Amino acid sequence: MHLRLLSWRGSLQLLLLASLLVLTLGGRDFYHILGVHRDASTSEIKKAYRKLAVKYHPDKNPDDPDTVTKFHDINDAYEVLQDGDKREIYDRHGEEGLKDHEKNQGSDVFSSFFGGFGFHFSSGGDGGHREIPRGGTLTMDLDVALEDLYVGKFIDLARYKPVAKPAPGVRQCHCRTEMKTIQVGPGRFQMSPQQVCDECPNVKYVLEEKILEVEIEPGMRDGYQYPFVAEGEPHIDGEPGDLILIILTQKHPIFERRGDDLYTNITISLRDALVGFSMDITHLDGHLVHIHRDKVTWPGAKIQKSGEGMPNYDDNTKKGTLFITVDVDFPRGSFEEADREDLIRVLGQESEQQVYNGL
Repeated sequence: MHLRLLSWRGSLQLLLLASLLVLTLGGRDFYHILGVHRDASTSEIKKAYRKLAVKYHPDKNPDDPDTVTKFHDINDAYEVLQDGDKREIYDRHGEEGLKDHEKNQGSDVFSSFFGGFGFHFSSGGDGGHREIPRGGTLTMDLDVALEDLYVGKFIDLARYKPVAKPAPGVRQCHCRTEMKTIQVGPGRFQMSPQQVCDECPNVKYVLEEKILEVEIEPGMRDGYQYPFVAEGEPHIDGEPGDLILIILTQKHPIFERRGDDLYTNITISLRDALVGFSMDITHLDGHLVHIHRDKVTWPGAKIQKSGEGMPNYDDNTKKGTLFITVDVDFPRGSFEEADREDLIRVLGQESEQQVYNGL
């Protein structure tokens, strides 16, 4: 019995060791990190990345030491899965196979994502890792037409970005405070803090134009945050910060958006209000929304058109409702006595007034 127990324990240890080796050799699960299926489209990957990049941005979670690691994992996963060639290699051989392929190509798998500045993020296990300083995060508003939020669009933005270029001489860099032991007398020593700096090649910043492509997806909402990693303020001794665009909806002359619903007003004549009317409203993508009334329409009446609102951002197959408020344009002036009698006869109503609090 004792030998059987030892054998069972040994088998379990071997199984755990094998599982650990598989995880080690396989690397990180980029699909799991982004929360998408292995057959996810590029659009789904981008959408998942943007949400997670904003949620786990280090500037939003300064008290959570794990956020930096999560943020780097999210960026690494997006860099691979949004690139068709890298994704194909990753699907076949995993992260380690992708790294081996990039080594054979003589480049770092992550260098292109961070603009070739030489910044490198370790995926873990580096006990002597020193926190890399980051430049400031830039937040900018981006006004987007309601039509573009309805159908989607790609927008090119010109970004004038400070880029580090070699310059003559050297500079102090990686400055830090270290404790130094100094002798203050015979047999007496004391510890005192001193600033210590390294010497690095000198650099200067030159503004360079870079075109950033923003994908406006159907249904994006007001206030949506669109991140661009490493496109913010530079840091001379570290990595650049990020650029975050805030999507703002431009005021539209016809429609107002509230969530996934759209609101508009129409004005009809008193004749239309009494005998009915038909009309078309041109929607944001140019299609016509038909309205037909064959009964009395009172001022302030609301007409609902289901499925004619904005597309839902998470599921574009669903759309909100278009709410149409009706205003009635009453005629000016007065009627002849005979006309008044005819109106009273046709309407068939008694004269009646009522006072009430309508607020």
